[in-house]
Amino acid sequence: MEFFRNLSPMVQALLATLFTWGVTALGSAGVFLTKEINRKVLDGMLGFASGVMISASYFSLISPAIELAKSDSSLPFWFPVVFGFLLGGLTLYIIDKLLPHLHINLPEESKEGIVTPWRRTTLLILAITLHNIPEGLAVGVAFGAIKLGGEYASLSSAIALAIGIGLQNFPEGLAVSLPLRREGLSPFKSFFFGQLSGIVEPIAGIIGAGVVLVVKPILPYALSFAAGAMIYVVVEELIPEAQRSGETDLPTIGALLGFAIMMLLDLALG
Repeated sequence: MEFFRNLSPMVQALLATLFTWGVTALGSAGVFLTKEINRKVLDGMLGFASGVMISASYFSLISPAIELAKSDSSLPFWFPVVFGFLLGGLTLYIIDKLLPHLHINLPEESKEGIVTPWRRTTLLILAITLHNIPEGLAVGVAFGAIKLGGEYASLSSAIALAIGIGLQNFPEGLAVSLPLRREGLSPFKSFFFGQLSGIVEPIAGIIGAGVVLVVKPILPYALSFAAGAMIYVVVEELIPEAQRSGETDLPTIGALLGFAIMMLLDLALG
């Protein structure tokens, strides 16, 4: 722990997002064990991922953003938090409308973004890749905030966030590799492309940490921006997918458990 504490925030963010990427790969490796997974189990896991992301958005991002904004009297404290949150959601919305992708378990005619001749498997991978961006960004911003956020941003809290994001990456990795296997790809190719969807997390993590270290005044904006981006992913993709089969109880229970576990991690470690 002391060794990790002495590293620069950029290196800490890189190592943390490599961990979250590794858990994505671990989930994707499930394709070597099975071609199918019980739909109810998957619904519960996606609900769990939703709960983790909602909880992390508040406890690890919005709450410290509020406290940091209160320490700056140049603007009403609510402005950076609300503006950053909405900007994060708007940014993901724009990317969602531009980047060609196809959500899991939807027919090809439901593909989104600009029209391309790309194959269905490519569009499936891009959908998960898009949703990994805010997760990596959130972890990077949390580690970048350690040197600038004072008492409102701690290493323990950033580590708790990375652990929480890692936990919910497991079902996400599984949720992308299994559909690829059903599309006819070999187990190895399904695993490879499933874990590849998480490679954006280290990239986004380094960018997030670097930006807040260079431009300190944007820290509350950056924290709430990452929260807005994650909430967009939860509401636009994870919750609808978890309830697509018509089952609502298991996703709801999973979301409550995910929220509680992430809250526990943040409160106990942070």
